[in-house]
Amino acid sequence: MKKTRICDILGVEYPIIQGGMTWIANAELAAAVSEAGGLGIISPNADWDRQGDQRDNLRRHIRLAKELTRKPFGVNIPVIDPAARGLVELCIDEQVAVVVTAAGNPATFTSMLKNNGIKVLHVVASRRHALGAERSGVDAVTAEGYEAGGHNGLDELPTFVLVPQVVDAVTVPVVAAGGIADARGFVAALALGAEGVQMGTRFIATTECRAHPSFKQAVVEALETGTVVTGRRIGPTRGIKNQFTTKVLEMEAAGSSVEQLLSFIGENRSRKGHLEGDADEGEMYCGAIAGMVTEIASAGEVVRSIVDGVDSVLSRLQ
Repeated sequence: MKKTRICDILGVEYPIIQGGMTWIANAELAAAVSEAGGLGIISPNADWDRQGDQRDNLRRHIRLAKELTRKPFGVNIPVIDPAARGLVELCIDEQVAVVVTAAGNPATFTSMLKNNGIKVLHVVASRRHALGAERSGVDAVTAEGYEAGGHNGLDELPTFVLVPQVVDAVTVPVVAAGGIADARGFVAALALGAEGVQMGTRFIATTECRAHPSFKQAVVEALETGTVVTGRRIGPTRGIKNQFTTKVLEMEAAGSSVEQLLSFIGENRSRKGHLEGDADEGEMYCGAIAGMVTEIASAGEVVRSIVDGVDSVLSRLQ
């Protein structure tokens, strides 16, 4: 597999990044991806029960990941999180190699992180935001299309539309995210000008992921029409279709207020789906690519399947 600037920046063998999925991107998953040659990412919310200290939770996962791998891994930090500054300071204290920021102004923490030797990637959903991230000094941007699971951009730009326009707009490397699960998606991303890929949904259905077995099985059983976007008035979110998403769509169609929607969704719906496995009433963030995920594998097997499949894809093109 051809090396890209992302490999050099992150110190990895392959430009394959695991998404920092809320609640379930744990140390074991991150370490397994990194050991396989990609870049694993830890979420500060992994296993967190909201009772203990979030920083202590993240510190535990960082230190566990260091026991499991000597290779680089990163931490995902939403800028809008009220605890973001403390989490950034913790990453500096623990000498994390990479921080992926999202959902907020990239200028808030980029200089602070880079001045302490940490590489910074920022997730964007538009060309304009990519340019802003580049001005703030990030090492790379992750252009995430509307196919992706979880929270998405308001402009609803799909990956094939977003990535080449971001590539043309910035000089820093671009990582493609959203709708990628195998070697074909990897090669397509590079054809669009990206220098790496980020995958979340494919890594849900792995043995090391903290996701509840019911959540993993829901991903495996999902068809190409198995996900839906809800919350367009309060922030679009893609997840697996179930009773919960049906009710949210009904409320939106009936003109429910933002307050009513937020009250119904609450803070625990995603935790209920991700960690507790409530496939009916829980929220299960999941990308549209779920229809291509047909089995639970190890994280290393996922990475190797992409690496080993690239030559086959390229030979068919030739």
